Amino acid sequence: MASIRKRSGKYHVQVRRQGFPTRTKSFLQHKDAKEWARQRELEADRGELKSSKSDLRKYTLVDIVSRYLDEVVPLKKQSVETYFLSAFLRHPICSKRLDQLTSADFAAYRDERLRSIAPISLKRQLAPISHAFEIAKTEWGIPIQENPVEKLRLKARDNRRERRLKEGEYEKLLQAARTRQNPLIEKVVIFAIETGMRRGEILGLYRDQVDLKRRSVTIIESKNGYSRTIPLTPGALALLQGMDSEVEKVFPLTANALRMAWERMLVRTDIEDLHFHDLRHEAISRFFEMGLTVPEVASISDHRDMKMLMRYAHADNTRLAKKLEAAE
Repeated sequence: MASIRKRSGKYHVQVRRQGFPTRTKSFLQHKDAKEWARQRELEADRGELKSSKSDLRKYTLVDIVSRYLDEVVPLKKQSVETYFLSAFLRHPICSKRLDQLTSADFAAYRDERLRSIAPISLKRQLAPISHAFEIAKTEWGIPIQENPVEKLRLKARDNRRERRLKEGEYEKLLQAARTRQNPLIEKVVIFAIETGMRRGEILGLYRDQVDLKRRSVTIIESKNGYSRTIPLTPGALALLQGMDSEVEKVFPLTANALRMAWERMLVRTDIEDLHFHDLRHEAISRFFEMGLTVPEVASISDHRDMKMLMRYAHADNTRLAKKLEAAE
């Protein structure tokens, strides 16, 4: 807030803003004093004023990360962030006061961590720390001028997976799944291919989320925090119709049971480098090959970022070659 007072023939301006040092200046004309005060208040509104070191001295990095762990992480449903941030709190960098913390400190931390983990892993771990600074600045009223993590240089190689099922692998996968004592393993594999649902969504699916008449299942809350309704393919519908409708959960399996079964069944095949999540990639790619539009596929897959969705959608090169040959 700005105040203007006339003393000894001059107009003295004082601009105060909580968390920032008081700024003062004198002018001969009142209009110049008002204009200067207005510019300083605009700078404060835009966050361009330098914060007071005395206010930042009250906080350490531990304060920010701990509060972020308590208030923000539980809302994100990302348990992996809990493990990493809890370990990060034990690092010496967290004991630093915010008035002393700089990008150089994080650069040193980056170089240290890169000796033991890959750049892409470090990039994922730094993301919640950077977000914690932004939350502290915009929502908690901590007068942070710059996010010391935001400008940190980190060249992380893009290790995205683009694994599609090769010819005959789907049949081999189902054959291996049938060797498991639990018949649900094969059904989960088929359902993943038919719907493109995530593993957690499949294993967390309850019978009351299934509407066989409307040929759809409803995901109450997905990874992105939104609900969505997925239309069932004929294969998915037939699968659900043939299952026990009295069971509360459609696929009463634990994530660990599915993981162990997946690893053991792959040993019985010559299939290499196939993750369960690759089945989602395969399903989404097939949706595109069926002729569905980008918005239609997005409504099924739960992608909010079209760029991310297109990374999943890689057409089968064999089919493309056949189409090009037919066109000639």
